[in-house]
Amino acid sequence: MNGGADTIAALASAAGRAGVAMVRLSGPQAGAIARGLTGRLPQPRQARLAAFADADGQAIDHGLMLYFAAPASFTGEDVVELHGHGSPVLVERLLARLVALGARLARPGEFSERAFLNDKLSLDQAEAIADAIDAGSAAAASAAMRSLEGAFSQRIDALVEALTALRVYTEAAIDFPDEDDVDFLGDGAIAARLDEIRGQLADLTSEAAQGARLRDGLRVVILGRPNVGKSSLLNRLARRDTAIVTEIAGTTRDVLAEQLSIDGLPLTLIDTAGLRETDDPIEAEGVRRARAELTRADRVLLVFDARTGLGEAEHELLAEIGSRVPVSLIANKIDLCSEAPGLAERDGRPMVRLSAVDGVGMDALASHLKACAGLTEGAEPAFVARTRHLEALARAAASLDTGRRRLLEDAAGDLLAEELRQAQNALGEITGTVTSDDLLGEIFSSFCIGK
Repeated sequence: MNGGADTIAALASAAGRAGVAMVRLSGPQAGAIARGLTGRLPQPRQARLAAFADADGQAIDHGLMLYFAAPASFTGEDVVELHGHGSPVLVERLLARLVALGARLARPGEFSERAFLNDKLSLDQAEAIADAIDAGSAAAASAAMRSLEGAFSQRIDALVEALTALRVYTEAAIDFPDEDDVDFLGDGAIAARLDEIRGQLADLTSEAAQGARLRDGLRVVILGRPNVGKSSLLNRLARRDTAIVTEIAGTTRDVLAEQLSIDGLPLTLIDTAGLRETDDPIEAEGVRRARAELTRADRVLLVFDARTGLGEAEHELLAEIGSRVPVSLIANKIDLCSEAPGLAERDGRPMVRLSAVDGVGMDALASHLKACAGLTEGAEPAFVARTRHLEALARAAASLDTGRRRLLEDAAGDLLAEELRQAQNALGEITGTVTSDDLLGEIFSSFCIGK
């Protein structure tokens, strides 16, 4: 076991007043500390009613005690759970007593960290615990639970196993080049197996990207000329008057951000100043900031007046954006013309016709944004993922691409084997088979104290 030498304690239920509070102990002295608190331990996995006593033998609280003997516990260590009344004062006194008996207060995420170090969880499964706690929708909670059950780590392990087998085959071809007069490096078998793994990795990356969008959401920037209804669109999506709306051009002079959720998809909506040439220094700064938001956007909603259509200003803006960010065209103010609401296509780009004033067509926009995040109707990601997972998958893919070039262009089996090793290491960072203390500290410091 790789657990800590000391015993930790923390409130594992929510802070504040409640009907019941649960305090958790984990470590080699958990049983001894619990006996000092209550007089004796129950049998493993059997609840016992006990008095939690102070140093003078006076009851701090009465509640249930459960004992989980190592290694059959969440952390893999001896664990004791104390279920008492949910009074912050009683919890504080109970924790103080546990510290006096030899425990120390746990750091954020330390219980989950010990579970990882004792091989009870892979690193991505440990992260899924925090994601389940933070889930803002049923879809996000379900995806986090599937990750906790191993849906993501099992896929990673299968890829690592395939890479290991290919690496062994490649290194054997290097060590025995003349075996049976067969050119193992040039017979196409290695390239075919490598391409199969690259395809599996691409599929996994696509699914992970959907899981990351469900967790982190989309950052959507609303752009357009003054008075086309950008602020009205923000207010309609936010369902409140976040932005000031007037007929005066240039009302919005700064970037406004609004956090919301559409059927479980987190969205950060950015309303920007109307893009135009202006002598007003404040408005000009707003225009500059609007353009700067493009570097951080996952998608742009380019709003225009449905009555006038796409003009020179919109085409110039589309040329400026180029292929840097996906763009959806929003034909607004259809309540003032004969346009029908809904999703369409214009010049190869998706276009939603709507009225931000009366709400017609907003359902089509909501469905479109979910589809942009990969959340189609009736489907949801198989697991949740994080940015660091996507970065690791991208590094693994880059190594495989480089290895393929070295194989096909140079017939360099040794270079291919090294790139396969690099890909294995990148994937190992996701599950924690390859990791560093700095990475662990960064990950678990974001957890709750009692997790």
